[in-house]
Amino acid sequence: MSHTPLIPPSPDYHDHADDEAGDLFAHQDPFALFADWLTMAKKKEPNDPNAVCLATVDGDGMPDARMVLLKGFDKDGFVFYTNTKSAKGIQLAADPKAAMVFHWKSIRRQVRLRGTISPVSEAEADEYFASRARDSRIGAWASKQSQELESRFALEKRVAAKAAKFGLGKVPRPDHWCGYRLAPTQIEFWRDRPFRLHDRMQFLRDSADQCWTVQRLYP
Repeated sequence: MSHTPLIPPSPDYHDHADDEAGDLFAHQDPFALFADWLTMAKKKEPNDPNAVCLATVDGDGMPDARMVLLKGFDKDGFVFYTNTKSAKGIQLAADPKAAMVFHWKSIRRQVRLRGTISPVSEAEADEYFASRARDSRIGAWASKQSQELESRFALEKRVAAKAAKFGLGKVPRPDHWCGYRLAPTQIEFWRDRPFRLHDRMQFLRDSADQCWTVQRLYP
């Protein structure tokens, strides 16, 4: 197969020698380790270090994936928000399991998660929705997310109509807009190493109320 200029060459590791120092897997708590890596990514990623690929499965068993923004995490799980009538909302209602992948190219690390999905509380969703920019709140009312859009003008008309409806008053959270929490039963931390001899550490548990088991994996 001939080389295409669209595919970059293998990385040069000379300028990443500092990454070799220390044990990156000293934590036995995956949430603390994730917090460390996210903090590192915030310093290096050009934008959206909290961007994550969310994978779900549709009614035919076909995988589906898209980028969303992580809006919070703790020992209970990883939280994102969306229109519940969107493709992912419908898929999660039918099969409340999902996977996530964080990929931070600037620090050559990634984190993979798999687990069960549950909605956040009404109070938690209300609090986050109220923190969004007003135009984003109006957009949540105007967008029929994942449905066919006849034209950009049609969307702009819906935005204008919703903006007029709420005027200068409060923009409440729509019933069809909520948050989801992925409670992981599997978390894998991956660090790029020379010659594809990567570091991989996996945390496993059968349910959220159990302790983690930890194992290293071959690259």
